[in-house]
Amino acid sequence: MFATTPPAPYYAVIFTSLRTDNNDGYGDAATRMVELAAGQPGFLGVESARGVDGLGITVSYWASEEAIAHWKRDAEHTLARERGRKDWYAAYETRVAKVERAYSFRKADAA
Repeated sequence: MFATTPPAPYYAVIFTSLRTDNNDGYGDAATRMVELAAGQPGFLGVESARGVDGLGITVSYWASEEAIAHWKRDAEHTLARERGRKDWYAAYETRVAKVERAYSFRKADAA
């Protein structure tokens, strides 16, 4: 579903990844990271999708660069990143962007 974000400006962390075939613990860890991030000061929301080819994009939204830095330093998040490099990801890219404008469209009958 779409993340609910405030009026711009705010920040987006775009995590694009290519998975390995190793799924051992991945689902639980991914769920835990979203739960943990949601409890962090400055967290605004998250959107995520993964294709059948293993390519995934997760965008998390944050109120400030300081909030992003705090999240990156979280001990449990650090352990998950290390496990990801070791077991779950063949490659990934992380990009941080400042959202200057945002707009949307929804049909009247859309959820």
